[in-house]
Amino acid sequence: MITDNPFFLEYDTPFGVPPFDKIKTKHFLPAILKGIEAQRKEIEAITSSTESPTFGNTIEALEYSGSALQKVLDVYNLTLLADKDEALQKVAKEVAPLLSAHDDDIKLNNTLFQRIKEVHAKQEELSLNSEEKMLLEETYKSFVRNGANLDQAEKDQLKKINEKLSILTLQFSDNLLAEDNNWKLVIENEEDLAGLPEMIIASASEAAEESGHPGKWVITMHKPSWIPFLKYSAKRDLREKVYKAWMNRGNNHNEFDNKDILSEIIKLRGKKAQLLGYETWASYSLDKNMAKTTEAVYDLLNKLWHRTIPVTENERKDMQALIDKEGGDFKLASWDWFYYAEKVRKEKYDLDDELLRPYFELNAVREGLFYVLEQLYGIKMVERKDIPKPHPDAYVFEVQEKDGSHIGVLYMDFYPRSSKNGGAWMDAYRKQQIKNGQFITPVITNVFNFSKPAGDQPALLTFDEASTMFHEMGHALHGLLSNCTYRSISGTAVPIDFVELPSQIMENWAAEPEVLKIYAKHYKTGELIPDALIDKMMESSKFNQGFSMTERIAASLLDLSWHNAVFAGNIDPVQFEENEMDNIGLMEEIIPRYKSPYFAHIFTGDMYSAGYYSYLWAEVLDADAFNAFKESGDIFNPEIASNFRRYVLSRGGTVESMELYRKFRGSDPDINAFLSRTGLN
Repeated sequence: MITDNPFFLEYDTPFGVPPFDKIKTKHFLPAILKGIEAQRKEIEAITSSTESPTFGNTIEALEYSGSALQKVLDVYNLTLLADKDEALQKVAKEVAPLLSAHDDDIKLNNTLFQRIKEVHAKQEELSLNSEEKMLLEETYKSFVRNGANLDQAEKDQLKKINEKLSILTLQFSDNLLAEDNNWKLVIENEEDLAGLPEMIIASASEAAEESGHPGKWVITMHKPSWIPFLKYSAKRDLREKVYKAWMNRGNNHNEFDNKDILSEIIKLRGKKAQLLGYETWASYSLDKNMAKTTEAVYDLLNKLWHRTIPVTENERKDMQALIDKEGGDFKLASWDWFYYAEKVRKEKYDLDDELLRPYFELNAVREGLFYVLEQLYGIKMVERKDIPKPHPDAYVFEVQEKDGSHIGVLYMDFYPRSSKNGGAWMDAYRKQQIKNGQFITPVITNVFNFSKPAGDQPALLTFDEASTMFHEMGHALHGLLSNCTYRSISGTAVPIDFVELPSQIMENWAAEPEVLKIYAKHYKTGELIPDALIDKMMESSKFNQGFSMTERIAASLLDLSWHNAVFAGNIDPVQFEENEMDNIGLMEEIIPRYKSPYFAHIFTGDMYSAGYYSYLWAEVLDADAFNAFKESGDIFNPEIASNFRRYVLSRGGTVESMELYRKFRGSDPDINAFLSRTGLN
C-alpha cells in the first residue's frame, strides 16, 4: 500500500482541486482498487438493509456511493485523454476490465435492482420533487438498459461482452494515438515548401528540431500541421502523401491497425443490444436521446443531404474550373479539395486564413471569449497562479459571479503533445452537486490542440480554431453553471443530441462583427480587425459549406450504417464503408469526415456511437436559439441570456431536454434558421 497516495487524503488545495503536482501514475491503480472495494461495501449496506426500500435508503444511497472511486476516476480518465504515456497505458489495460466488472456487479445486482424497482413502482405515493423523480427514473432505466431484467445466464454473457468492449475501445484509442505520433513527413528540400505561409514553415522547422531532424521541416498528423499543409502546399504529390497518411490511420496493416478491432466492437455491440431486447445498437442507443428513433435521425439527415449535394456539386465545379484555367491537366481529387477551396475563396473574396490569422492571437481570443461571458452572464474569469495544474502548459482560472462569489475552477490546455489525444473536448475533474446540504462547486477542463507559438510569433489561430475555443467554453459553461442536487444528472449529463446546444450556440458570438471588434486585434500593432476584413468574413461565411456539410452528413450516415445493421459473419470494414458511401452517392472527391478505422467518436466509447448525427441535430437547436438574441436586436440581451442560463445551462438532466428547450424558446426549434445560416435554404 502506498501510504502517501494523494487520493487517500483530503485535497489540501485551493477549492479542493486535485493536487496534480503530487499525483503520479503509480497512485492510480491502488486508489482505484480501494475505491472499488469501498463502493462494494456501500452497495452491500444498501442490499442488506432490513428496512423497506425508500428513495433515501436506496436511490440516494446508491447515488452517493462510490465517492472514493469517483475521486480517482475523475483524474484518471482525463489523464488518459490528455497525458497518456506508456506507463499509464499499461495501467489502463489492467484497470479497464476491473472497472467493467465492477460496474456490472452493481448494475446486475438483482437484490439492489429489486429495491430500486419497488421504489419506482410506488413513486406516485412518494412526495418527490421533480429532480428526485428524474433521478429515480434515470436510475431505474439505467439498470434496465444495463441488463437488470436478464436471467443469470444472460447476465454472465453480458458481463463478458462488456469486459471485451472495455478492452477493445481502449486499444482502438491507443492505436490511433500511436498512428498520429508515428507518422511524419520530413521535408529536406526548401523548394518543397512552395506555397506554405511563413508561420507554417516556422512550425514545421520547430517540429523537425523536436523530432531529431534539425535543419529540415516536419509535417505531422496534428491538425495545426496537416490542415494548413493541405490548404497551402503547391506540391500536389506531397499533398497526396499527407492526405493519404491522414485518411489511412488505423488502416495500415501494422500493429496499430484498427479494422479487426472495430469489427469486433460492432459485433459485440449488436449482440449486447439484442440481448437487451433491441433490434440493433442504434435502436438501443437512440432510445435515450432526443431523437428516440433511427427514423427521426434519417429524416433529418436525408433532408439535409438532398439540400447539400447541389451546393457541393457547384463547389466542385468552381474548383475544377480553376484547375483548368491554370492549365492543370488533372481531375480534382480528395487531396486537392483543401488547396483549391482556399484558392477559390481567395479569388472570390480576396480572403484566406493566413490573412486573418494575425488578428486571432490566442490570448486575445481568450480575452474576447471572457468578455462575451461577462456580457451574457455577468461571470468573471480570474487567472490564478496558486492552484495546481494538470500539465505545465495549462492555464487555470477561478470562475466568479459578478459579485465575486465563487462558481468553480476552469483549466484551459491549448497545445498538442504526443501524450494527448487529438481534437478538443471539455470534461470535469469534479462535477457540481449538492451533498449533505453543501454545494460542491465544479472543476472543469477545456482541452485543445491549437497551433503553437512559432519562432518569434505567439500562438496565432485560424478563425476555425478561435470558434473551437468558443465551442468548448459552451460545454464548460454547461458544467460550471450547473445548479443541480445530484451528480449523475448535473451539468452535461443530458442526451447527446442536446449536449452540443450550449457549445454550438457559443460559436455564433465568435463570428459576430460586434464581438470581432472587441477581440480580433493584430498581434503586432494592436489594430482592431478592419471593417473590410469583417465584411469579407461575412460574405464568405457560407463558402465551402457544401463540403463541410457533406463530410459531416456522410460520417453521421456511416455511423448509423454500422450501428443499424446486424452482422453475423466476418466484416470487411473498408468494403462495408465503400458500399455504404456508394449507396448514399458520396462523390469520390470527398470522404466522410471520419473514416471507420479512425472514427474515435464512435469506437473509443459508447457516448457518440449511433450519435454522431447529434452535432447536426444540435445545430438546428443552436441556430434557432441564437435567433432569439438576433430577433431581439441585442446579441447580449440580458433577459434571453438569463433564460438560457436558467433553462439550459443550469438544469443538467433534471428535466426532459425538449421541455427545457421549449421553456427557453417558447416553441419547438425551427429548422429554417439553420438552413439560412448554412446557405441550404
